[in-house]
Order: sequence, then structure tokens, then C-alpha cells
Amino acid sequence: MRPPSLRPPLLFIHGMWSTPAVFAGIRAYLEADGWETLAPALPFHDRDPSLPPPDGLGRLGIEDYVAFMVDIIRRLDRPPVLIGHSMGGMLVQCVAARVEIAGMILLATAGTAATPGVAVAPLRTMGGVITRWGWWEDATRISPEPAMWGIYNGVPDDVAAAEIKALVWDSGRVLAEIMLPSLSKTRANTVDLARLKAPALVIVGTDDRITLASVSRAVARKLGGPVDYHELPGTGHWLFWGEPHSRTKTLIGEWLARQT
Repeated sequence: MRPPSLRPPLLFIHGMWSTPAVFAGIRAYLEADGWETLAPALPFHDRDPSLPPPDGLGRLGIEDYVAFMVDIIRRLDRPPVLIGHSMGGMLVQCVAARVEIAGMILLATAGTAATPGVAVAPLRTMGGVITRWGWWEDATRISPEPAMWGIYNGVPDDVAAAEIKALVWDSGRVLAEIMLPSLSKTRANTVDLARLKAPALVIVGTDDRITLASVSRAVARKLGGPVDYHELPGTGHWLFWGEPHSRTKTLIGEWLARQT
């Protein structure tokens, strides 16, 4: 294994309505093994959840999030391993199409235009968001009840309640472009996955209701490089608690060790 000074940095990208705090446990686990980790907040995602949404957030698109991450990567001294959860996994794929990376880890990833995931369960999860007129050009935030059903299913109530309380505002335009990629004028999430040759680790729960396991399977099949694919039985979307968290940390640590 390479000494820590020669390993690629690990760059985390969080999901929709989320913040870098979700990666705290995984980052601590990997940093204890000598890995350098970075977890920037996407634009406007570092605000206190109790504040009203910032002006302009709802008009940001996937291109804005991708450009933000690309700029960070271009200032690093060596190509990173990208680690993304949910929307962050989709952004990893979009970013990997533009800059050199050392690898990618996709956790319960959302799909790009190449792997759409529109189905009944995700629509039920987001029903409280997408039934409000004008949501596609406004800031959005999921309500507790659908979040409990579709994002935190299987998670203890007290853990889920704390996570829901920490959710922040996000862009309706980004959500619309994820659900219907044809709405994106920039085609930011139109990615030829076969051209992504970096090694990849893909992890998803079999009971994920918002980014279905079928999406992760499709991504794993279409990626052009070597892929290590894992489904966690009986696990939903939220991989950051209990046994799913322990298993995810272990899989990531073992995969990284094999790459270096």
C-alpha cells in the first residue's frame, strides 16, 4: 500500500437537502487509516436549516453544482477518489466525465440521463415537493413524513428525526433535471458511462425507495472501468447508521486498500 503522502485525496459529495455532516463517521474511519478527506458543502448548503431559503437557490442547475466541484478538483495537487451519496453519486459521474480522477465510490447513487430512475416509490417519496406549483424553479425541502417513508425507512425513529431536522434547502431546478434530464439545457447530467474508466465501488440498499437499487445496478453495468458492486440486504437509502454504516465503512476501506 502507498504511504499516506502518496495516496489520492478522498473528495466527498453529499446528496440533496443534505450537508457534508453525513460523512463524518466515514471520514473519521478513513482518516484514522491515514487518508486525506475533503467534504465541501455544495452552494448554499452550509446555511442553518432554520433560515429561509436563500435567493437564487431554486434556479441553480446541475451544471452549477458540477462546475463548483470541478473547480475544487482542479486546485488539488493530484486526482482524487470521488465519493458521492444519492445526488452526490450522480454528481460524481458528471464530474468524472470532465476531470481526471483516481476512482469513484457511489453510495445509493441517483441516476444520470443514462440511468433514469423514475418509479412509483421515488415519486411517492417526493410527492410533497413536486405537487406544489412552481417547485422546479424554487427552493425545495422534503417534509418529515415522506422523508421517513422514502429516505429513512428502516432507520430508528430518533436517528431519523435528528437527520430530518438537519435537512437544508435545495434547488428545485436540480431536482427537476434529475427526474427529467431532457429539461436540462446544459445536458450536464448526460454522461457516456462507458467512457468512465476509473475503478468504481457501488453500494446500495436493496430496500432503497428514492434511488432504487435498479439504478445502481444499471450504473454498475454501464461504467467502462472495473466495478465492485454490493447490495446491502434489508437496507434503505440511509447508509449512515448502525450496521449499514459499519458495512459501508468496511467496504470502502477494503476497496481503497486494493486500489493503492
